Amino acid sequence: MKYISVVLVLWAILLSSCSKPERNFFSTLYGVVTDSETGEPVHAASIMLTPGGKTTVTEADGHYEFADLEVMQYTIMVQKDGYYANRKTIHAVSGETIEVDIQLTRIER
Repeated sequence: MKYISVVLVLWAILLSSCSKPERNFFSTLYGVVTDSETGEPVHAASIMLTPGGKTTVTEADGHYEFADLEVMQYTIMVQKDGYYANRKTIHAVSGETIEVDIQLTRIER
């Protein structure tokens, strides 16, 4: 009986010391916003994700990024004065990085 108890204790210690592999349950979204006519990056364009309402602004090179997104479907809305707004729908997948480049078209005046 002592032998079985010792084996069970050792088995429990062995199982508790095994590390579980870490899983990334989030996604990262990034991309570049450019002018549809010139291909030049669009600086300071506002980007909003729904649902969730996360927002950011493009950098000087048109780059944007959202990290640690929950796995679900999102709509990306991009706006900048002088341009028509553009939106895209994406599905964030666990552990994946998604690149979504977006073009904006100038409003003719």
